[in-house]
Amino acid sequence: MIKLYDNGVYLLNGTEIVEDNNEAQAVLQSKLGAAPDKKAAAQGTMAYNILKEHNTSGNMEKLKIKFDKLTSHDITFVGIIQTARASGLEKFPIPYVLTNCHNSLCAVGGTINEDDHMFGLTCAKKYGGVYVPPHQAVIHQFAREMLAGGGKMILGSDSHTRYGALGTMAMGEGGPELVKQLLSQTYDINMPGVVGVYLTGEPVKGVGPQDVALAIIGAVFGNGYVNNKVMEFVGPGVDKLSADFRIGVDVMTTETTCLSSIWKTDSKIKEFYDIHGRSADFKELAPADVTYYDGMVYVDLSKIKPMIAMPFHPSNTYTIEEVNANLEDVLRDCEKKALVSLDGQVDFKLTDKIKNGKLYVEQGIIAGCAGGGFENICDAADILAGASIGSDAFTLSVYPASMPVYMELIKNGAAAKLMGAGAVMKTAFCGPCFGAGDTPANNAFSIRHSTRNFPNREGSKLQNGQISSVALMDARSIAATAANKGYLTPATDIDVNFSKPKYFFDKTIYENRVFDSKGVADPSVEIQFGPNIKDWPAMVALTDNMVIKVVSEIHDPVTTTDELIPSGETSSYRSNPIGLAEFALSRKDPAYVGRAKEVHAAEVARENGECMAEVLPEIKEIMEAIKGKFDGVDKTNTGVGSTIYAVKPGDGSAREQAASCQKVLGGWANIAKEYATKRYRSNLINWGMLPFIYPNEELPFANGDYIFIPGVADAIKNKATTFKAYVVNKGMKEFELNMGELTDDEREIILKGCLINYNRV
Repeated sequence: MIKLYDNGVYLLNGTEIVEDNNEAQAVLQSKLGAAPDKKAAAQGTMAYNILKEHNTSGNMEKLKIKFDKLTSHDITFVGIIQTARASGLEKFPIPYVLTNCHNSLCAVGGTINEDDHMFGLTCAKKYGGVYVPPHQAVIHQFAREMLAGGGKMILGSDSHTRYGALGTMAMGEGGPELVKQLLSQTYDINMPGVVGVYLTGEPVKGVGPQDVALAIIGAVFGNGYVNNKVMEFVGPGVDKLSADFRIGVDVMTTETTCLSSIWKTDSKIKEFYDIHGRSADFKELAPADVTYYDGMVYVDLSKIKPMIAMPFHPSNTYTIEEVNANLEDVLRDCEKKALVSLDGQVDFKLTDKIKNGKLYVEQGIIAGCAGGGFENICDAADILAGASIGSDAFTLSVYPASMPVYMELIKNGAAAKLMGAGAVMKTAFCGPCFGAGDTPANNAFSIRHSTRNFPNREGSKLQNGQISSVALMDARSIAATAANKGYLTPATDIDVNFSKPKYFFDKTIYENRVFDSKGVADPSVEIQFGPNIKDWPAMVALTDNMVIKVVSEIHDPVTTTDELIPSGETSSYRSNPIGLAEFALSRKDPAYVGRAKEVHAAEVARENGECMAEVLPEIKEIMEAIKGKFDGVDKTNTGVGSTIYAVKPGDGSAREQAASCQKVLGGWANIAKEYATKRYRSNLINWGMLPFIYPNEELPFANGDYIFIPGVADAIKNKATTFKAYVVNKGMKEFELNMGELTDDEREIILKGCLINYNRV
C-alpha cells in the first residue's frame, strides 16, 4: 500500500524511480547515457523553482521568502493586526484576507466574537484588505476558490494552509510570521528538503481522500520522514484523482508535520480554475525530466482501504476492516494509549461501544477544510439517499465549506438527500475540528471528516472529567456508518452508484457579501474595538543573565498546541492576551498558571526596582546562591522568568498563542528534547523566548527547580549554540543546554524581547 524509500531517489520523466544507492549511478548511466549531477537534479523539483521565484536573498541555501498573499481567521487576525499596528503598520502591502470561520458560532463571552469581526472589517477598510463575513466560507475553501494560483505562495496563520493541489505552495505559521510580511520583511528558512510522494493506481469505489491521507500520515508521522520538508506529489496516480480529491489529501499533509506541499497540475486543475472564473491563475507544473528527491513515499492508490484514525492522533491509523475484525483488541490498545495521552485524568472507555459484536458510534461530522468539499458531500448524499440515520443516539451534521458549495448542494438535490435521511445541514464553520461546535456527550464516540483528533480538543475538559472521543474517517464511510444507524461501516461495503454531479460556482454570493478593498487603503476609517480587544502588554529586553524557574514538566511523547493553550470556548478570548493566558496549559497542568504568575510577580518587582523577595520569598535564597559563585550578578542585570519542559512540544496548530500566553505570564524559554514543528519554535522566538534543547533522557532539573544561565545575552549575540546552565537549588549543578541555528534577525528579536520590540517605531 505505502512504501518509504530508505534513501533519496531520482525520478525520471515523472514516472520511473531510481533509488540513490550503490547501483544508482550504473542504472542512471545506462538509462540516460550519463550519470546526472545530484545537486542539479534537486533543482528540478517544483518546490525548488517556486521557492527560487519568491526568494529575495540570492542564496538558495538561506531563503528569505516574500509571499504573494496572506490569509487569517478570526482566532488569529486580531492579534496579528494588533502586533503589526504596534510596529508601525500603515497599509497591507500584499492582499490579506480576513475570514470568520472559527468564532462564528461559539457564543461564550457575550459580544466578543462579533466585536472581533467588526474589528476585522474596519481593519480591512483602513489597511486595504479583504473581509469574509461569518458563515460565508471556511478560511481554506475561500483561499482555494479565490486566492490560489499556479506557482504562487500563500502564508496563513492556520496550520492547514495547504493549497498544493492547485499548484500553490502554502504554509501555515504563527501570527508573527504574517506580521513580518505585513511589515515587508521576509520569511527566513534554510532550503527545506523535498520528499516525493509517488502516486500510482486508482482508488477503488468508496475510498475517499481522507482514506489516502490517513494512510500516508500513519506511515510517515511517527518516524518524522517528512518533518519540516516539502511533500511533492507526482506519478501517474495523480492524473486519476479529481481536483476535490487532491485537495482533500493535500490539506491533511499538515498532520505529517511537513513544511508545505505541492502537486503536479494538469487539465483537471485547469478545469477547477475555469469553473471559478480564474483561468489565468492556472499554471502547469511538473518536475524536471530528471529530478532528485530527498526521499520518496510510494503510494499504490488501488490498495488503499477505508481508514480510521482512532483517538488521539491522526497517525493512530487502522483500516476499518482491521478494527471490525479485531474489535476488542484495537479498542483496548487505544484505551492503553489513552492512559499516556490523558494522564489518567478520566476513565476513558471504548470497549463499552461494542454492541452485538459491532462498534456503535454516537456522532458523525462532515465539516471544514477537509470534509466540507463538494465531492465529499455529494458522495455522502448518494450513500444516504432514501436511508435513515435512525432515532437512537447517533447524529449526523454536515457543514459545507463555503456558501457557493452549499448553494450548489441545494440546487442539485444533495442537501435534500442528506436532510431526508436525518442529517442536519449547517453553515461554513471550523468549530467541530477544534471544539467549538458539535461537542459530543462525555465519552461518546464521534467519527469526523475533519483534520484533527488530539486529546484536550473537540470539547474535552479532562480536569472536569469530560472527554470527547474523536476518530477521523472519510465522508463516504461516515455516510455508510450513518446509513447503518451508527454501526461502524466502510463505504466499500455499500452498493451505491455515485452520481458525480458537475460543480457550478456562483461568484455572486461573494460579490454580494465579501468586502474587497481591491488593495486600496482608507486611512480615515476608525478601527472598531470591542471591550475584550486588548493591546499586548509591555515586554522587556533580554537581560545579561537569566534565572528561570521550571513551572511545568511534561513527559508525554508529544505535546500538542491544544495542550499548551486549549481550543474550543477559550478561543473567544484570543483577542485579549492577558485574559487568554489564564487558560494556558489548563487542560494539561492546571497548576501552571499560578506557578508562572508567582515568578512573574518577582520579575515585575525587579523591573520596578522593588524587592523581589517580598512577592517571592524563595528568590532571596536563589539569588544568594548565584552570587556566591558569580560576582556582579544582581537584579539590574539578571532577569527572572519561567520555563516549561516538554519532550516534543508544538505539534498541531500554528496559532501563536501557544507561545505568547507563556510570554505574557513571564515565560522566557522552553526546554525540549526536540520541537515538533518549525512553526512552534518560530513562535517562541518571535515572542522573545529561547528555544532550548536538552537531548538527554535523564533531566538534571525537575519541576520547581531554578536554573541560572550566565551571560545569556552575550551568548546570543555571539551566535553560541551551547549554553552553560546551573540548577541553583541542587548545589549549582552544572549542565549544558543547546540551541539550533538562529538567523541574525531572530537573535535580535530575542535580544529585544519580542518581535514587537524589534519593530517598534
